[in-house]
Amino acid sequence: MNKNLWQAIKFTLFSISAGIIQVGSFAILHDVLGIDSYWMSHIPSLILSVIWNFTFNRRYTFRSDAPLMRSMLLVALFYLVFTPASAWWGTLLEKVGVHDWVIEIINLLVNFVTEFAYQKFVVYRGSIDTNELAKKQS
Repeated sequence: MNKNLWQAIKFTLFSISAGIIQVGSFAILHDVLGIDSYWMSHIPSLILSVIWNFTFNRRYTFRSDAPLMRSMLLVALFYLVFTPASAWWGTLLEKVGVHDWVIEIINLLVNFVTEFAYQKFVVYRGSIDTNELAKKQS
C-alpha cells in the first residue's frame, strides 16, 4: 500500500478516536454539567483530543523520532491559532442560531484536515519513519 495513503488512513483512525474523546467530553461538559457557553465546553474537550491524537500520531502514523518538546511546541503553535479561531467562529455561529453540535462537527472536520497537513509537512517534515518502530519494520 502507498505510504502516504497508509499515513492518511492511520491519521483518520486516530482522529476518529480523538473525535470520540472530544465529543464525549464536550457532551459531559455541555449536556451533563450544563455549561451553556460553547467555548467553555469546546476548549477543554479540544485539549483532551489533541493530547490523545498527538501521542498516537507521533508514534504510529508518522513514526517520528523528532525531539518531543520541539514537536509538542509546533503542535501547540498550531492550536494557538486554531483554538481561538474555532472558539471565535463557534461563538459567532452560536449567536446566529447554529446548533452547538453542528458547530462542533464543523470544527472537528476543519481540525482534521488542517492538522494532518500541518503535522505531515511542518511538525514531522524530515523525520517521518525515523523512530524505532519504523526501523524495526524496514
